Amino acid sequence: MTTEATTPDEFWRNPHAPVADRVRDLIARMTPQEKIAQLQGIWVGIDAAGEMAPHQHEFAVAPQDFDKLTANGIGQLTRVFGTRPVAPEVGVHTLARTQRQVIESSRFGIPAVVHEECLTGLAAWQATVFPAPLSWGATFDPDLVRRMAAKIGESMRRIGIHQGLAPVLDVARDLRWGRIEETIGEDPHLVGTIASAYVAGLESAGIVSTLKHFAGYSASRAGRNHAPVSIGPRELADVILPPFEMALKAGARSVMNSYADNDGVPAASDPTLLTTKLREEYGFTGTVVADYFSVAFLHKLHGVAADREDAARLALTAGIDVELPTVDCFGDPLLEGIDAGRVDLALIDRALERVLAQKIELGLLDPGYSPVGDAGVDLDDDESRAIAREVAESSIVLLQNDGVLPLSGKRLAVIGPRADEAGAMMGCYSFPLHVGVHYPDVEMGIEVPTVLEALSADHEVVFARGCPVTGGTDDEIAEAVQTARQADVAVLVLGDHAGLFGRGTSGEGCDASDLNLPGRQEELLEAVLGTGMPVVLVLLSGRPYDLSRQADRLAAVVSGFYAGEEGAAAIAGVLSGRVNPSGRLPISFPGAGSTQPSTYLTAKLGTRSEVSNVDPTPLYPFGHGLSYHPATWTTVGSEEREWPTDGVCRVHVVLRNELETATTEVVQLYLHDPVAEVARPVRLLVGAVKVHLEPGQTRTVTAELHADLTSYTGRSGRRQVDTGDVELHVGTSSANIHTALRLTLTGERREVGFDRVMSPVFEIR
Repeated sequence: MTTEATTPDEFWRNPHAPVADRVRDLIARMTPQEKIAQLQGIWVGIDAAGEMAPHQHEFAVAPQDFDKLTANGIGQLTRVFGTRPVAPEVGVHTLARTQRQVIESSRFGIPAVVHEECLTGLAAWQATVFPAPLSWGATFDPDLVRRMAAKIGESMRRIGIHQGLAPVLDVARDLRWGRIEETIGEDPHLVGTIASAYVAGLESAGIVSTLKHFAGYSASRAGRNHAPVSIGPRELADVILPPFEMALKAGARSVMNSYADNDGVPAASDPTLLTTKLREEYGFTGTVVADYFSVAFLHKLHGVAADREDAARLALTAGIDVELPTVDCFGDPLLEGIDAGRVDLALIDRALERVLAQKIELGLLDPGYSPVGDAGVDLDDDESRAIAREVAESSIVLLQNDGVLPLSGKRLAVIGPRADEAGAMMGCYSFPLHVGVHYPDVEMGIEVPTVLEALSADHEVVFARGCPVTGGTDDEIAEAVQTARQADVAVLVLGDHAGLFGRGTSGEGCDASDLNLPGRQEELLEAVLGTGMPVVLVLLSGRPYDLSRQADRLAAVVSGFYAGEEGAAAIAGVLSGRVNPSGRLPISFPGAGSTQPSTYLTAKLGTRSEVSNVDPTPLYPFGHGLSYHPATWTTVGSEEREWPTDGVCRVHVVLRNELETATTEVVQLYLHDPVAEVARPVRLLVGAVKVHLEPGQTRTVTAELHADLTSYTGRSGRRQVDTGDVELHVGTSSANIHTALRLTLTGERREVGFDRVMSPVFEIR
């Protein structure tokens, strides 16, 4: 079926006319009811869905009459594929039928934008589960992440989806927060670089990427989900916002607000954030969509709106364009406010202009639009699995090794609650754990090998669970100890069970009160260590945990985070030596006693000092990761000693592989600013590049860094580039610096803004 213009004068359907003119023409024809309908979503099947959003069953009412709800049109369809297990071919036909209903039931026949979650790949039954975002960060490889996102986007586009609710750009601030697993890491430059690559990949497939959560969500007090945020303007400007700036420059066309309030102002009702900052300063012209039920939260949870109408007015005024996931405040309450003169129709038109412009960009208003997808598409094809494997292998981090790895010719005791569980490889936004958990009688739909299965293919193995992720008995631990004694090496696979709203130890709404391993897992670890045999710890988790009490007794430690459906094969490859580990930590592992953890981005007084008895030094620092075959660093230098405040400096690093096996290094560049107007981090990442070296190969990395990379928010509240001395620390982690290069910024102090240079340019010869 195609939509055709019903009268010759329907200029808004002309695909050759300017977008703005088409939008104005259509808006002039629409009634208030038809306008508001384009700002709403409908979640079909919400009545049968398990809890997938906060307060879902309190705020959401299942649509009773679809035709009535769409009589004036509808803006968005929520999670047609991602609400329940639906075979791809069935989902494609269902979506096409639903779109036809939307088109035929309203006067203008405007199709809906269809959105889905895609944080670990498309959240649909039988779709590939890719590694979770912490694993993206651990790759330090934006090109690889871009290719992954392009593949995800291609699958989404082929089945009729238009918008993906990813990536998450929240910078990790407190490891106890349950959504740490959804972050890319604790450094804004790394988060921005990797997220921008994901955006570029998704958008290259024609899918609208959605940046979330704008802004400050991850800085909640005590790491509690939705808890108030109390950060200052410089932390917001220099830590929280830069990843969003970078991703907007990469072409993101949508932004989703944060649930949290900062200093008492919820993001969903903050015009300074959503309009002044996002629209006027950043020049963003896309759509702002509400995080699920966040408009209603203004009334029910934040207490800044008197009722649903007031909540809708506040959200529209702030700059939210579309209410998701389903009709609530932007429905009858908003219409009543317009009729009574309490809501300005100009607010509706402003949001509608953005919504319709995006629909035109997507081709939904063109005469030839047809709501038909590819019913034969394989959502877990060989290419997807190959990319998932590549990302997983590139993300595994070897944290320590006394020489026991790689394993060869040894009998293994594989122990632990994560060893024989397919779900151990997946984050909370993967379809099996996000949706499939509510349908226990439905098969997973994809093959996800366990670590036990992957290791059994290479080694003689005995197995004992030892304990579940939480709970367990003394007898189970005793059995694990006896099993360990039957082998040469014990491989303990510990970590988290991802879930939602208390159904896991990691994930949305699954915050931690401390950073001890969940349940009795540390007790199990101690019991196996007590045998005196070599113990290799494999950690599959959504956050780093405190391993300081055992680290010096462990033979090796490997971090896999949530490495996706190919993660077990990647881990087995690293343990066996087929894969040389090249992942680097996107987030620090806490040291002893870190009950209130911070990140490496701290000023001098946030480091170890004589004025506090608490040592915040991490056990494994940001950027850390070992290799079986490390490259040799031969030269680090710069020809410049002066660095113009409006110019560039160049740093070169010469690496040589003196071994007979290929290797990979991650060259990391950090800025140290010894004197500034405000207290600055001792060291912050300004660039990193992954370098592959064949046996015997020498490669030269040249980094061109613009002085804008030294900018920070000064006492005036504006971002500035100072004159004076700085240092570039070049090394293999934030704590392992090979060379400190001293330079002097010369010229005039400059103020810079959104158009500043935010990344170095790398050349590898």
